[in-house]
Amino acid sequence: MRDEPRPKSHHSNGGTLSAFQRHGEVIKPAELIEVRGGEKITLAARRIYNQLLSNAFGPHMAAEGQEYRIPFAELRGNHTSNDRVTEAILSLMQTVVRVRMSDGSTRNVHLLGPTDIEKFGPGIATMLTYELHPKLLPILRDSQIFARLEMQILHGFATKYGMALYEIIAKRIGLKHVFYNDFETEELRDYLGVPEGKLVSFAALRRKAIEPAVAEVNMLAPFSCRIDVVEKLGRKITKLRVSWWLKTVDEQKAQWQAQKGQQGDLFSPALPETLVEELDG
Repeated sequence: MRDEPRPKSHHSNGGTLSAFQRHGEVIKPAELIEVRGGEKITLAARRIYNQLLSNAFGPHMAAEGQEYRIPFAELRGNHTSNDRVTEAILSLMQTVVRVRMSDGSTRNVHLLGPTDIEKFGPGIATMLTYELHPKLLPILRDSQIFARLEMQILHGFATKYGMALYEIIAKRIGLKHVFYNDFETEELRDYLGVPEGKLVSFAALRRKAIEPAVAEVNMLAPFSCRIDVVEKLGRKITKLRVSWWLKTVDEQKAQWQAQKGQQGDLFSPALPETLVEELDG
């Protein structure tokens, strides 16, 4: 049986690739957010993949054979070694995920194509050249729905579960008159990236994945959320509801100031005008 098409959030009549990506932002096609089979992707790899998508984003992103370049320094963050970046890149090249298409069908696809690492002199690697996997290009070309992710928020997450939940909600936050989405428990486990055979009981899932993810999203994102049980089959939890709501401007200002103190190198010196404009608009 094919999965049902997903709800729409940010929708572009000209396609996702025609959207305008602001500085410090990642426009991520919806098809790459709720995927299955990515449980081995680490937090670092998830963050780096978003950076690679942001760096490649544009109207020619789905062109076959297109190469992109990005300095290793941008991918390292505060780390001085390239080891973690190299491991993440190899992981992304080897990982095959199950992507749900807009028509409800499923496609198995690698997240990243060929890569080259350039070194100038005897020092550490300085530049990454990469391609998106050819099987990914039709998905990017046909995508009509996307999420707007903030790079400074992505850098604030300490768990991959929190980052995954942030993306799940960011994809839907633009929906009007829709403030929750129900997921089968196993489905949400996959979307959060819980490894198979881990956190088997719901108590463990809630304590180790759901509660930390909700706490991180509520601390970092411009919206708040909660996850509630909405269906049981005997003693088994079969369905969960993810609910979300925008924070007030004052709440966002306080949050922005708190996070700026912890991630000053990622923040502009003034409160982003778009924050107030988007909430008041």
